[in-house]
Amino acid sequence: MTYQNYSLKQLQQIDAAHHLHPFTDHKELREAGSRIITRANGPFIYDSEGTEILDGMAGLWCVNIGYGRDELAEAAYAQMKELPYYNSFFKCSTPTPVLLSKKLAEIAPKHINQVFYGSSGSEANDTALRLVRHYWVLEGKPEKNRIISRKMAYHGSTVAATSLGGMDAMHKQLGGAVPNIVHVMMPYAYELALPGESDHDFGLRAAKAVEDAILEAGADKVAAFIGEPVMGAGGVKIPPVSYWPEVQRICRKYDVLLMLDEVITGYGRTGEWFASQTLGIEPDTITTAKALTSGYQPLSALLVGDRIAATLVGKGGEFNHGYTYSGHPVACAVALKNLEIIEREGLVDRVRNDTGPYFAKALQERIAGHDLVGEVRSIGLMGAIEIVKDKATKERFLPSGSAAVTLRDHAIAQGMMLRATGDTMILSPPLIWTRDTIDMACERISKALDLAQADLRKR
Repeated sequence: MTYQNYSLKQLQQIDAAHHLHPFTDHKELREAGSRIITRANGPFIYDSEGTEILDGMAGLWCVNIGYGRDELAEAAYAQMKELPYYNSFFKCSTPTPVLLSKKLAEIAPKHINQVFYGSSGSEANDTALRLVRHYWVLEGKPEKNRIISRKMAYHGSTVAATSLGGMDAMHKQLGGAVPNIVHVMMPYAYELALPGESDHDFGLRAAKAVEDAILEAGADKVAAFIGEPVMGAGGVKIPPVSYWPEVQRICRKYDVLLMLDEVITGYGRTGEWFASQTLGIEPDTITTAKALTSGYQPLSALLVGDRIAATLVGKGGEFNHGYTYSGHPVACAVALKNLEIIEREGLVDRVRNDTGPYFAKALQERIAGHDLVGEVRSIGLMGAIEIVKDKATKERFLPSGSAAVTLRDHAIAQGMMLRATGDTMILSPPLIWTRDTIDMACERISKALDLAQADLRKR
């Protein structure tokens, strides 16, 4: 490809001159220069200097079947030759979104049978917000429009998705969120549990925050509660077992819809097709994207439950919402092939029965005991490492997040791509990881922890 005619320095200079990156301090980036990733294969990515890095984040939570899959490229090529694009407006459709919708209905929870397409998780959450509010209008309750979310939740970066999320820095930059969205405490026991409080009791207390918000507004004003089954970008925060059953009970008691954001957890990450199946949740909508195509094409799918669909179809009226690329035929062709590969290779079962349990055991036995580690936790192939200055008191290094960034940089230098989120290191590897890959990851993380500890002591 043409990039091979350029040196690393030249690519960095062009990048700095013209390319604005997401979630980036551009002054800092342009002083340091971008890492240029040029190719990838299986569980590894490679930079412009040929350095091999084990990808512990599956790109950005998405490359579930790993890199270099010719079948996905061939599916895209074949569809591009036959029909590269047509829209889903004007009462039209194309074959691949039709067939993908059928497939998604087959693997989704039984009460979910409809799909609305976009190109990103952010778009899908925008759609979910508008759809839920539209549903209550059709039901004759337009005042039932408040959405309850959680602090530190991440639901995307568009205006509506940022508003649904609970990240203060994003709200501050937005300078004006979508109205009637409130945020309650997150189910993060490591930091928020009271002294002596059991996980079970903490889960119930965190769920009660949802009920308190409903009662404060009035149940006749609350449309829905939105949450990730496991809070991903917020730090892989896994709720206690008691949390979701109680949240679901509360939503049903007050006739509040349940919107589940599975952009990160969907398509095998937790050892079932969806985390809702792993955790026994019965949502009214499920937002999905990322691993739907393993990141090979941009595509999102909002899965819509029968209750909402029945009102849409039964009462009619135009849903004034949609995107140019809704149901893009090439992206849907890639998604169909991606789901076929996941099934054929038994990746969901492998995560549930083999690599997921092995991953949890490896983190506990090989990482949890390190002096810098306050806690490790995981579900399926999704994990977190809490970085602390003192294990007993949970004291953090200052400034906040600095220790995790130090560890991240050492990990990458050791050939291990991790992500730092606040004081937490997070992992979400491709589902093709084996026990050997997990062993390799733990070895590299252990080395990075030792090097980071030496650096932090010097400071």
